[in-house]
Amino acid sequence: MSQQTKVLVTGAGGFIGHHLTKYLVERGYFVRGVDIKEPEYEPTAANEFLLLDLSQADNCLQATEGMDEVYGLAANMGGIGFIENNKAVIVRDNTLINLHTIEAARLNGVKRYLYTSSACIYPAYKQQETDVTPLKESDAYPADAEDGYGWEKLYMERVCRHYTEDFGVDTRVVRFHNIFGPLGAYDGGREKSPAAICRKIALAQDGDDIEVWGDGEQTRSYCYVDDCVEGIYRLMKSDYREPINLGQDRMISINELVDIVSNIAGKKIGKRYDLTKPQGVRGRNSDNTRLREVLNWEPSVSLEDGLAITYRWIAGELERQRIPETAFAAS
Repeated sequence: MSQQTKVLVTGAGGFIGHHLTKYLVERGYFVRGVDIKEPEYEPTAANEFLLLDLSQADNCLQATEGMDEVYGLAANMGGIGFIENNKAVIVRDNTLINLHTIEAARLNGVKRYLYTSSACIYPAYKQQETDVTPLKESDAYPADAEDGYGWEKLYMERVCRHYTEDFGVDTRVVRFHNIFGPLGAYDGGREKSPAAICRKIALAQDGDDIEVWGDGEQTRSYCYVDDCVEGIYRLMKSDYREPINLGQDRMISINELVDIVSNIAGKKIGKRYDLTKPQGVRGRNSDNTRLREVLNWEPSVSLEDGLAITYRWIAGELERQRIPETAFAAS
């Protein structure tokens, strides 16, 4: 890999994009990060960082100019509460971002374009039980994606295919399954379930109850961000052009997730269920057969280890918010 390889990471101010930027810079790439905001919790590692709204075509042309590869992570998204209550905004913003970015990549002669899709593209009819069969890539059709966010992601997967077939843009498509870790949203409504649970338990006293959305029996698999970034990079370097799952294949319930974090925190925490809150599909798990075959690799960070790192980071952030900065200055 030449030291001069120039890479664009869109969404570099966000959670996964920030981690990916650091990963690529450490490997000698020249990284241009682009987002509408800078990273929230620490400065970017990007060689160059541009504040641009990628829903605007001209900004996408500026962002992709001179780049060899594009990692497309920019998106307006969040946890299940945000996704279920902002469908038009999500579809509008993300469709514009994605179409303008891939077209700009084509016009500027970008050699390879990676699109980050989601397990939300999978049909609801395959996710109606808690003990769900792991989802294979071929399960995407006949389509019945998650309303709004999932359909937009599935549509863009097709766009990538057509840009490869008709325009020769060399595309990669990865389907994320619940990525979590430090330096991501943990409050404000855009956080995912692991971060929300870590926050609630960090704020709770030993013996308290925390609110759980739904009955807690809904199931998911969770992938630590370091594994996610490693998988993205390996896919980009591969010759594989079809969509591929990226996630852990260990399925647990939300109740189990609460118990694991409670154990990490050293607290006894009860559960108070709110059946009126969004829950998403009943069950979802990743089939990693193709991931292992194509990349000769799969995620290796255990859920417990990843959650311990994430919990400590979130608890530390909350503690810093609780103690005024003047207390540090006086010490």
